[in-house]
Amino acid sequence: MAIKLKEGEHLDDLYRNGLQIIQSEKLFRFGMDAVLLSGFARVKEGGTALDLGTGTGIIPILLSAKTPGRHFTGLEISELSADMAARSVALNDLTGRITIIKGDIKKADALFAPASFDTVTSNPPYLQGNHGLLNPDMEKAAARHEVLCTLEDVVRAAAKLLVPGGHFYMVHRPFRLAEIICTLSQYGLEPKRMRLVYPFVNKEPNMVLIEAVRGGRPRMTVEKPLIVYDSPGVYNREITEIYGY
Repeated sequence: MAIKLKEGEHLDDLYRNGLQIIQSEKLFRFGMDAVLLSGFARVKEGGTALDLGTGTGIIPILLSAKTPGRHFTGLEISELSADMAARSVALNDLTGRITIIKGDIKKADALFAPASFDTVTSNPPYLQGNHGLLNPDMEKAAARHEVLCTLEDVVRAAAKLLVPGGHFYMVHRPFRLAEIICTLSQYGLEPKRMRLVYPFVNKEPNMVLIEAVRGGRPRMTVEKPLIVYDSPGVYNREITEIYGY
């Protein structure tokens, strides 16, 4: 479907099933963390998935290509980002499989019925409000800092909207890992699988991918490290496979 781009917008190739996404230089653009989450998350055949804070819709769009899920929903508070996400869905002829809803994560239980999704994903803001410099552009600030929602808001919403035994997938920063695990457990989401992402084999990890199950039994598998670069500018083979290059 032909979609008219607005001022400052452009199309990016997602290297997967011919998919493209609309992005703007004026707004927060998706990064590697979202792509890695789409490779880590699983949606069962015929399952439904919700992405909390979907931005321009990158995760639902990629999951629609990578998993056999039946339907994907993206929830986004920014009107500008939600509009771009909806137009990207239309551009890729995915309106039958993906729905974009403008709304607040903190009010997600008023937008969706309890226990209505098999899978919930999120690439939430990593930094607390008092951590680091806050971008003067509120749209960009909200993507990085917890100014509109917190880690607890995201986990609380996921716990309410997942079916019993449903799976929650999130990408975050390792320096908040203790808080993440405690918050998941507080809301009945048992951490089951974790993978640390390292920029280089000899560097500290800068991302963590984590899977939790609503009402799951205690036992977590820590998977082998995911290394991004073999050498400066050269992606590890597994990264190229996740991207689809």
